[in-house]
Amino acid sequence: MNAYLDAMRNYATFTGRTRRSGFWLFVLVLFCIEVAAGIIDYGLLGRSVEQGGPISGIVHLVHLIPGLAIGVRRLHDIDRTGWWMLLYLTGIGALVILIFNIWPGTQGPNRFGPDPRTYLPA
Repeated sequence: MNAYLDAMRNYATFTGRTRRSGFWLFVLVLFCIEVAAGIIDYGLLGRSVEQGGPISGIVHLVHLIPGLAIGVRRLHDIDRTGWWMLLYLTGIGALVILIFNIWPGTQGPNRFGPDPRTYLPA
């Protein structure tokens, strides 16, 4: 839960680096929230996931910028620029980004900041 809260605190921070574990824990918590929102939409309004409900829509809008920001910071951890996120606009690009998110981060500092595994902010 701390990884999710940290990502939400850094709502629009596109600088720095995010560890692999922090990224994937954010994704896991967000997935659980999206499932809960879908269940609420279905239970209250009888709308399926394909029809899209207002609760799910709000969840997606609230998490759009933090999701992009943590994705960029994760790319920074493997010493890639955030512009790689534009690959999502292509069909095969999501697979490339997935592979990047699985790779371990660079050890030690890189051009985007100190290693998040060893760096403890003051």
